[in-house]
Amino acid sequence: MNTDFLKYQAQTSPYPLGMEVSHAIGSYIYATDSRKYLDFVAGVSACALGHQHPRVNQAIKDQLDKYSHVMVYGEYSQSPAVEYCKLLASLLPAPLDKTYLVNSGTEAIEGALKLARRTTGRSQLISCHNAYHGNTMGSMSVMGFEERKQVFRPLIPDVEFITFNDEADLLKITHKTAGVLLETIQGGAGFIQPHNDYLKKVRERCDEVGAMMILDEIQPGFGRTGKLFGFQNYDVVPDIVVMGKGMGGGMPVGAFTASSAQMDLLSDNPKLGHITTFGGHPVIAAACLATLQEITETNIMQEALEKEKLFRSLLVHPLIQEIRGKGLMLAAMTKSPDITNEVILKCQDRGLILFWLLFEACAIRITPPLTISEEEIREGCSIVLEVMDEMMNKN
Repeated sequence: MNTDFLKYQAQTSPYPLGMEVSHAIGSYIYATDSRKYLDFVAGVSACALGHQHPRVNQAIKDQLDKYSHVMVYGEYSQSPAVEYCKLLASLLPAPLDKTYLVNSGTEAIEGALKLARRTTGRSQLISCHNAYHGNTMGSMSVMGFEERKQVFRPLIPDVEFITFNDEADLLKITHKTAGVLLETIQGGAGFIQPHNDYLKKVRERCDEVGAMMILDEIQPGFGRTGKLFGFQNYDVVPDIVVMGKGMGGGMPVGAFTASSAQMDLLSDNPKLGHITTFGGHPVIAAACLATLQEITETNIMQEALEKEKLFRSLLVHPLIQEIRGKGLMLAAMTKSPDITNEVILKCQDRGLILFWLLFEACAIRITPPLTISEEEIREGCSIVLEVMDEMMNKN
């Protein structure tokens, strides 16, 4: 299968990991050679409830028996999408009450950027250095990492960059600014949390100049930080919240939410200001609804914080300099990219899936399913420590 994978399917890197997947269930992925792998990555934070969660699977099957795609987004009233958006509005702080469903996180970013410009009548967008918001052209334009976008220029104009957690840079937000886009917790940069009320200060500056505050919750969202959304840890409410990944229980989806008054601007002058064929797809929306119900009707979010404590207590080793992040959005930082690479690859050989972060080469990604058990955490951490001990002894 790997031969055909490399021959017929476009690749994202010269050296993909190339695991031949047979099936997956719970916290484990099984390869075609019958080996099983404990998953500490969860599809890069997407499989919030693990693999083949029965509630999500049943919701998908039930909806498939009713209908699949019937009309482009926004024309027909379809129960899964309506119920989902209504439940989401009940769980979000005012004025975040209307949601636009799309197909991925990067598409949601595109919609949010358009909404900021449409609402304010301004063009300037502000993002952060080392920010990652997706890979379509608008999302790439607000990516704060030149190496990854220089060969695709020209991108969209009038984008300015500030440094995350640098309060002095907030003066770059002016009356020319349409929107300020931030990851609530910087992902690709190394799972960097806001400190010293940084997000509140961004909120205040946006209010002063009439700019829209957009928070990218694609990774932190849906319980991973102990709250439904990461921004709820920092006593701030954005104008637009962008979501994806863990939202769909492993299904492809994204969304952005704002106030009704703002969101309604996309429906007129011009009409069809933002359109999508498959956004709000009933099967995907059914999976989203089941996922959100499971996350909010159980103790999964609170347990994420207890599991964070367990990870931090276990992952103590001379090769680990610190553990960054919050809840089950964690990164173990080593001294060098070479150490990180060796740990990730050797752990996969031992049956543990870890992964990299986009821009911070010293980080080992630890973003397991929220449903991971204490026993599984201990099992995985013991593999990490065993590998690191062997590396220390070898040197």
